[in-house]
Formats: sequence, C-alpha cells, structure tokens
Amino acid sequence: MRITELLKKDGISLNVSVADQNAAIDELIRLHDEMGNLNDKAEFKKAIIAREEKGSTAVGMSIAVPHGKSAAVKQAGVTAMTVPGGVDYKALDGAPSKLFFMIAAPESGADTHLEVLSKLMGLLMDAQFASSLLKAKTPQEFLALIDEKENEKDGKRNETASEAAKVEGGLNIVAVTACPTGIAHTFMAAEALELKAKEMGINIKVEKDGSGGVKDALTKMEIHNADAVIVACDKNIDMGRFDGKPVVIASTKEAIHGPEKLLQKAGANPKVYHHAGTVAASDDSSNESFGRKVYKHLMNGVSHMLPFVIGGGILIAIAFLLDDYSIDPSNFGSNTPVAAWFKSIGGTAFGFMLPILAGFIAQSIADRPGLAVGFVGGALAASGATFAAPGGDIPSAFLGALVAGFAGGYIVKFLQMICSKLPQALEGIKPVLIYPLGGILMVALVMCAINPAVGALNAWIAEVLSGMSDSSTMLLGFVLGAMMATDMGGPLNKAAYAFGLAALANQNDMGFMIMAAVMIGGMVPPMAIALATIIFKNKFTPAERKSGPVNFIMGLCFITEGAIPYAAADPIRVIPSCLVGSGVAGALSMLFKCSLRAPHGGVFVFPVVGNKLMYVVALLIGSVVGCALLGLLKKRVEE
Repeated sequence: MRITELLKKDGISLNVSVADQNAAIDELIRLHDEMGNLNDKAEFKKAIIAREEKGSTAVGMSIAVPHGKSAAVKQAGVTAMTVPGGVDYKALDGAPSKLFFMIAAPESGADTHLEVLSKLMGLLMDAQFASSLLKAKTPQEFLALIDEKENEKDGKRNETASEAAKVEGGLNIVAVTACPTGIAHTFMAAEALELKAKEMGINIKVEKDGSGGVKDALTKMEIHNADAVIVACDKNIDMGRFDGKPVVIASTKEAIHGPEKLLQKAGANPKVYHHAGTVAASDDSSNESFGRKVYKHLMNGVSHMLPFVIGGGILIAIAFLLDDYSIDPSNFGSNTPVAAWFKSIGGTAFGFMLPILAGFIAQSIADRPGLAVGFVGGALAASGATFAAPGGDIPSAFLGALVAGFAGGYIVKFLQMICSKLPQALEGIKPVLIYPLGGILMVALVMCAINPAVGALNAWIAEVLSGMSDSSTMLLGFVLGAMMATDMGGPLNKAAYAFGLAALANQNDMGFMIMAAVMIGGMVPPMAIALATIIFKNKFTPAERKSGPVNFIMGLCFITEGAIPYAAADPIRVIPSCLVGSGVAGALSMLFKCSLRAPHGGVFVFPVVGNKLMYVVALLIGSVVGCALLGLLKKRVEE
C-alpha cells in the first residue's frame, strides 16, 4: 500500500494560518471529516488529545504527526497541512511546527496503515524533502512530491536488500523501538537509527514494536551475537531477553533526534543490563523441535488462564465455606445470599478459563490475529456447540479448548499464507476482515465437528475416574504428586497441574480429589527440605541450613520452586527424595478422599478442603518421608 492511497488531495490544506495547537488539531480533523474518514469528530478529537497528553507528537524539525486510534474512525486515513508561520505544538526542540500529518486509525484495524506510516516516517527524516513539501503550491504538487520520494525510497530499499552482506569488522547492534500507540515515533526512531548506522558503517537490526504487533523481531541468536543493544522505547517491553548484554536505554525522541549519539554510546562499552525478573527467552523457534513449540504455545495459554482460574476458583471455594449445606444440598454454594454472591462472581471469572486458554494458545501461534479466533473457539468448547445445536449441547471442556487454541492458531497461519498472494492494495483488509471472519468461521466448523467426540471422551474419562477403586485412585494420586515434585515448575510439574485444573473444571467429587492431590504434591518438596535442614544438619551447608526454614513458608503457600536451589545443588539425591515424599502425600490424599475446590492457595485454602484433618496428616507424612530419604541419601557435608 502506498501513502497516496490514504492521503488524497481533498485531505491537504496548504499555507494555513492557525492560532494555536487546538486550532491546528481542529483543522486536520475537519479534513478527515470531509474525506468521510470519521463517524464522530468529537470522539476522534478526544483520542487525539489523549495521545497528546502522553507526550507531544511534534517530532521536531518543524514536523508534527498527531495520531489516534478510535472507534470514531470509519476508515484509516491521513490528512496534511502546512503552516508557514508555524504554531507552538510543544515540540521537543522548542521550534514551531509547520508541516502536519494527522493519522486516523480504526480501533480494530491498526494494521491497515502501519506500512504506510512506516514509509511516511522514513520519508520525513529527509529534511530536504520536508522542506520541499512546505514549499508546495497545490495539493497535487504536494502529492506528486510524496509519490516521487516514495518511488525513490522503494528503489533504494530494493538495492540494499540485494546487498545485505554485513560490513566486515563493523559493530553489530540490535535495537528495539516502541511508542505508546505504536505508530509514528516507533517507525521514525527505527528509520533514524538504520540510516545513521549505515552512514557510520555499523551493522544494525531494529525490532519495531508497533500497534499491529512486532515487526522484524529479534531472534535469540541475533541478541547473543550483538555487541550492544539499544532500547529506544516509551513503553514497557520484554527486557528479560537482554539480560547480561550491554544495553543503552533511551526514548524514541532521543533516537529520532540523536541517533548518532546513541550509536556511539552503544559502541563505547555501555553498562551491562541485569534483569530483576524472570529472564524470558526471545521467540527464536527456527531450531526448536515441534514438541518444544507445542509446549511453549500451551504454556502461553496456561499462564494467561491461571489468574482467572485461581481468582475465580478461590472465590467459589469461599462460597462453599460460607454456605449452609443443610438448606438445600443440591444448591450447595448458593443457598445464602452471601454465598451466592461469591459463587456468582467466582463463576464469572472461572468461566473465562477456556476462552482465555484457547485464545492465548492461538495468539502464541499466529500473533495478534489469532487471539479472536482462539477466544471464539474456546467459548464454543465451553458451550458445546454442535451443528444440530449451535447454542450448546455437548461441552468439550478443557480438551476441547486445547484443540480450539491450536486449531485457531494454525487456521490463521493458513489464512496468512493464502493471503500473502493477494495484491498489495488489499493488505489493509486482512487483519480487520479476512482473518477474523475466515478464522472464526473455520474454527466454528472445527469445534462443531469435534465437540461431540471430545465431549464423549470427557464423559468416558469422568466415568473411568469415578469408577476407580481405592488402590487405583491412590496410584493416580501418587503419580500426580510425584510429577509435581519431579522438575518443580518444569514441564512435568505443569502437566500435572494442568490435569488438576481440567479435573477441577468438571466440578465433581473426583475432580476435587485430583486437585487436592496435585496441590499437596507441590507443597511437600519445600516442607521436606526445611524439615531435613533442621533434623539432618550435617547433610547441609551452613548457608543451606540458614535458608532452610524459609521453605516451610514456601511449602505452606504451595510454592514448589522453593526447593529448586537444593535440587540444583544435589539433584541425584534431592529430586528422588522429594518425588517419593510428594507421591506418598498424593496417594494418601486420595485414600482419605480429601477434596479441594480451589486451584491454588496452599494453607490459606485449607478451610475449604474436604476432610481437612486427614489432608494435614497426608501432608505431614509425605514431608516426613521426603525428609527421611534426604537424611538417608545425602552425604555428610564437611565443614
């Protein structure tokens, strides 16, 4: 798509005299309205003002690019205005603004104009070109100058694409640019860094975190091989991937106005960045196995789902705690007004579980366009839509949501592949029409087809679980508990926890028992280690003994990761000991028919545990078994 497809001669006003910033905004909005780009002028002005309150969109060099995303925008468009006398638009360099472009973006269709915006920002970095626009006598001349410059720019891009070899011996830098709305400053900052780096003989790759998603994403290998990183952003981004790298942190405006200074800083041994949180790896999937990719997509869904499940699940558990079972056993949880309130609010939050799971699995696969498709697929899994009963018949529950997430993501990937062959002029309708319409329709067909089969499978699994003997449920409890302790937050731990969540979603006695076995299995490892550091002091270093009691708190709060430092120091002895202790606790929890209606919380949700006394007994026995094995297997530490 070309700039002149969004900017028309009727949207250009030359040699205008405006009194102030507000008058300039009104004139540009008037042009948009006359072009038919807006549904509501007043609402769109609110969006423009809200963006200006975050920071002036005057980028300096006498240029201002006000922009806004709003539901008041009917179709994406650009208007332009020249003000020879200048107007104070609160530019960073203090100079009056004379050349204006206003971008109107539909709230749900940012991708329509991102390519055009990127080009426009790149063109405006040429001061001579901007000056020629200010001197244009007619709108036709103004458009012709843009068209000519864009042709020239595209030609140069094609030349440099064929000369992609790196500068031998040159500095290798990676950068990220991002502004709050992901429109103007993002691309101007990237263009400024790329142009100046080429001039200075520096190899650079810039990731643009725009409103339509990440463009030119940095890979793990590119970050690893870089001599330094430049982060020119006005919003939060994933900084964990830059842990241990020399990093220069700046704003987009600094990159626009002083790219040479930032590049020089990057080449002068900047301070090494240390990330305080969890280090998130860059999404470099080129050398990953299929299984690893599937796991990452699944975990993206699970991690986004957990807050809804935990918050909603605990509120539902509180409802049971506050209710009176004797009033109406069949309506337990909603017999009293207070209990009914908690259960209703918790149920609302819990009800988002399947759409969120499926939506963010699909987003992990297909980026932002996959989100809506996955959400709808997850909702259809929850409702149980079929061809015969589209309103809902046979819910496919957790398994169906998994299918919906992966199906939705790969459906959108398929549509993206097909649409890549469409003419460039149709680029704008892909994210707002083709992907959501085609994706939702196709995922609906998939879910209506598989819901009966997956629903029947769920019913069979529930029947098998309900029909298990005591010895069988104990075995299941042992396996789930042991999995929680095997890698303490790794894939097996998460698989066991996901199984517990799926069982809990069924809201039956067996599901509650499974959730109880899963949680107790995660509580035992820190508890066993804390106990062992007190009883078997000669098996631990002074530092381990000192921090050991803290694991009592970690274990009681269901934070299995508290055991990781000890397991990492002596995995051959610590992991088997914890595995057996957790397995025993899980088996006993099943034997005693302990149940749990909340998906998390540790000791804080013990009041809603069924058969809580024996649950505590199971926890203590599992912890003692794990502790005893640690004392038996670990070697004496020489002081």
